[in-house]
Amino acid sequence: MGYGVAGSASTLMARVRGMTWRGPFAGHYAVVAAMVVTALIPYLVLSAALGPITPILARQLGMNVEQTNLATGLANAGYALGTVLSVQLAQHLPQRRMLIIYATVLVAGSLLAASATGAIMFITGHVLQGLCTSLLLIAAVPPLVTGFPPSKVRYTAVILNLSIFGAVALGPLIGGIQADFDDWRPLFWIVAGISILALLLVLLTFEDVPPADLTSTRSPLAVTLAAVGCVAAFYGSAQLLTHQSIEAQTLGPLIGGVLVIVALLVEQYHAKRPLLIIRPLTTTMPVSGIVVAICAAAASVSAITLSSVLLEDRYSPLKLGLLYLPEFGGAFITAILFAVLFTTKALHYFALIGLACLSAGVALLAVALPPSTIVTLVATGLIGVGVGASVTPALFIAGFSLRNAALQRVFAIIELMRAVAAFMIAPVLLYVAMSVGSSATAGIRTALWVCLGLSVFGGLVGIALYALAGVRPPTPALLRWFGGEAAWYSPPLLARVRRNVDTDEPREA
Repeated sequence: MGYGVAGSASTLMARVRGMTWRGPFAGHYAVVAAMVVTALIPYLVLSAALGPITPILARQLGMNVEQTNLATGLANAGYALGTVLSVQLAQHLPQRRMLIIYATVLVAGSLLAASATGAIMFITGHVLQGLCTSLLLIAAVPPLVTGFPPSKVRYTAVILNLSIFGAVALGPLIGGIQADFDDWRPLFWIVAGISILALLLVLLTFEDVPPADLTSTRSPLAVTLAAVGCVAAFYGSAQLLTHQSIEAQTLGPLIGGVLVIVALLVEQYHAKRPLLIIRPLTTTMPVSGIVVAICAAAASVSAITLSSVLLEDRYSPLKLGLLYLPEFGGAFITAILFAVLFTTKALHYFALIGLACLSAGVALLAVALPPSTIVTLVATGLIGVGVGASVTPALFIAGFSLRNAALQRVFAIIELMRAVAAFMIAPVLLYVAMSVGSSATAGIRTALWVCLGLSVFGGLVGIALYALAGVRPPTPALLRWFGGEAAWYSPPLLARVRRNVDTDEPREA
């Protein structure tokens, strides 16, 4: 089966090399935006919907706990790896042609997972879903931002917020509905259908785009470090959930993988011609945005995971999914507000308000364990508002600090770190919850306090970095950003307290 997928991809690549046509909907914003939405939603919904249907899936496919954890862990590893791999491929290969390849392999993976008859077939398909989703994300979203007039950016911000966080927020309800029917395949077949629609939209909106930078150096070391680090770290976190014990086979890959990812960031920072943009991101506003995004992602996903483990014995999967529906409502409201505030200096304050709401939601869960129905509804709503108001604004705070041509690389590095924080820290905190305290409730409360600490830490670091650099939140100069310059000047880190550092914005010649 693997050979067939690879062969099909090679054949398709050969066919598209000579493409000269332009799709009938190329340049149509609404259709291109729909393509992005259908490409992102399938895996992101599944990532949050698998919880309630995993026992059903495991029973029907004869999978044990280790295999189901491995499927989730390796799929998340593929998602994280795809952020780096997509940037590398975009530098030397025609980007829109590669979109066709990515979408085709996503369809193959989705069909493979939906029709799986055993563990290997399902794991392979699900890993391809994770990998191809991030390949499509990095390849398709930045052009949607920069490839259309500035008047469309507000809509793109809403689409991005709802596609990523709205899809994840709907996952528990969708998984609960499917679990209520004691089946898992219908959901996966629907996902496969959406993937096919995404491929069709990729073809309909096709317009040939050259490689991003043929003069850039190839970076096999960066891709290798990303692959080894992501696979090892997520494999270790999956083993930690499986064995619930500190052993060499769990702690070794987990710690080793994290160290390899750190080594990737250090190597790219010092590289003369890096694949990922690290050094330009080490000024005040990008660092603040990245810290906010990482802390918000880690705290929100972990809090939802921990609370669902505690409540799954009290409610049916469907009722539990309904309890988490306010998270989607919060993300939806936030997306609308974000569109209104997007072009103002309030963008910076919006990210901090998001962290405050997230902190309030996590604290409410921690104080009221086990939470009542009302408490859960309010807390998940606050978490939805919090993550929607913090992560996407933080992404644009970092992106506006550099030229728009760098957005793809900026997006890739932030999404890599967000994926590691969101998908890897949750299993670690779940292990902590099951290992400390006199009961599961006590352990989960401890882990939730850790989530609260992460959220508060992100907000305090963001405020401190702005203060220590003497930064007053600026209004983004969108026209200048679309013209190829940064939307504002981001001073060096700690510029206010360091000597011989010019904090004034450089004048243009």
